[in-house]
Parts: sequence; C-alpha cells; structure tokens
Amino acid sequence: MTRLKNGQSTAAPRGARARRPRQRGFTLIELMVVLVIVGVATAALGLSIRSDPARQLRDDAQRLVERLAAAQSEVRVDGRDIAWQADADGYRFVRGAWTLDGAVPVLDPARTDDFPRDPALRPRQWQAGPVRVAPAGPVLLTSEWFGQPWRLTLSSAAGQVEVRRDANGRFQVH
Repeated sequence: MTRLKNGQSTAAPRGARARRPRQRGFTLIELMVVLVIVGVATAALGLSIRSDPARQLRDDAQRLVERLAAAQSEVRVDGRDIAWQADADGYRFVRGAWTLDGAVPVLDPARTDDFPRDPALRPRQWQAGPVRVAPAGPVLLTSEWFGQPWRLTLSSAAGQVEVRRDANGRFQVH
C-alpha cells in the first residue's frame, strides 16, 4: 500500500473486491443484426436499379448525334456523300452513289460502303429496343456547310426524343 501526498491510499479497502473495468465493444449478436440489415438494404437497392428505357432512348439519341457529327466531318473531308439509314433494330451509315428521286435519295446497291471497320460509323443496334424513326427514309449528309435544318423523331415504347440539325450543321438532342 502506497500513500499519496494528500494522505490517501492507492490500495483497495480491505474486504472490498477490486472492480475490473467492464469490456466495451459489440456482441456477436449485434454484429450479425447489422450485417443482416446491410444485406437486406443492398438487395433492395440492387433490385430497384433497373435500366430505364426512356434513358436508354435518350442515350441512343446522344450517341446518334455524335455519330452524325462524325459522318458529317467525314463527308466534308472526303467530299463524298454519306447517308444514314435506320430500321427498328438499328442504323448504319452508307457511302455510295446516291441520286435524288424526288426528295428521297436512292442508293446504287452495286457501289456501297457501310463502314464495317470504322469504330464511329459502323452499323449499330438500338440499345432501347425497337425504335421507330420519323420521317422514314435515309438522311443524306452532304459536304455543304450550311443547309436546311431537319429533325428526326426517335420513338419507342418508353417515349420519344428528337434529334435536330440546325442550319449551321450542329446536331442536338431535344
């Protein structure tokens, strides 16, 4: 037993048990409950995150705008017209001998190039599923810097979105 300066003793009084500090921490049951809660929350979040078809259609339109701009640049560099053709499953860019039949360009099938090895202009599938394009028919991209503005409407079961080209040749999603 030692005495401190103020006269108090550091030893436990006789007859009293020395009390040990209680261990602090989590029990196994508490940890298991937390893990179950985290697991249920993760599963609920994973099931609630689905691909939004309307978002997929908008993403398709944005990718199309980027590819139309790349095709327009290719036309201006090369000087040969490129047409964009679409159906319910996808679209493609085609370079070939084009003639106008009224207002609709007609392709000579004997001389075509659909850019199978070009990463930007190769044929693509719609990510949003079947897509209807209005107006139907090919869109002819020429080397003219200024031209008539036009718009395409892409429609699916999830909704619709517009792709527009202004008179300055800029493409935008609306």
